[in-house]
Amino acid sequence: MQSVLILEDQPESRHWLEGIVSEAFPGIDVDAVDSLLQARALLARTPYDLALLDISLPDGSGTDLLRQIRASHANTYVVMATIYDDDEHLFAALKDGAQGFLLKDQPRERLMEQLLGISRGEPPLSPSIARRVLRHFRHVAPSLPCESQTGLTAREEEVLRLLANGYNRCDISRALDISGNTVAAHTKKIYRKLNVSGRAEATLQAVRLGVVDG
Repeated sequence: MQSVLILEDQPESRHWLEGIVSEAFPGIDVDAVDSLLQARALLARTPYDLALLDISLPDGSGTDLLRQIRASHANTYVVMATIYDDDEHLFAALKDGAQGFLLKDQPRERLMEQLLGISRGEPPLSPSIARRVLRHFRHVAPSLPCESQTGLTAREEEVLRLLANGYNRCDISRALDISGNTVAAHTKKIYRKLNVSGRAEATLQAVRLGVVDG
């Protein structure tokens, strides 16, 4: 990570996120703004590796900028950082291409660990958000086509089950008594086999395949 755009209209939250990002990625260039207008002006001339976007802003919604970034800056990793944890905001953001969804009311250390997970191939998703995805699709899953076999090894199913329940890499490492690098390797294989790109999609597939029951 070399550059990050933070879009957050509340000064206290903006400075707090700046501090977390700077500590997680030493030396990173941080541009922090409080409006869509300012963010769009920066994006017009600067590519970013990471964008942390609030949803509710004085001049619109962060999801508007999310769609713009996905359309014109494909290499930018976009994470929604918000206080909203309801289904409407969550699934709208995931549908529009958000690669992570973090709640700002988490402890600083937890939020930093989730951001650091990006470089390890772990999409940042707050545990309560992962559980909400499970609950949301519990009633949808039976009507979807289901595969007879997952195509995953027994260990990969164990890792997927923990991922779907909101565990991060360190949690999974401790639970299964394997190294963090092994967890990361299993996660990449799971995503490849299930043809998904993030934890939210993997969670949905876990429900569809019966790996978790919601």
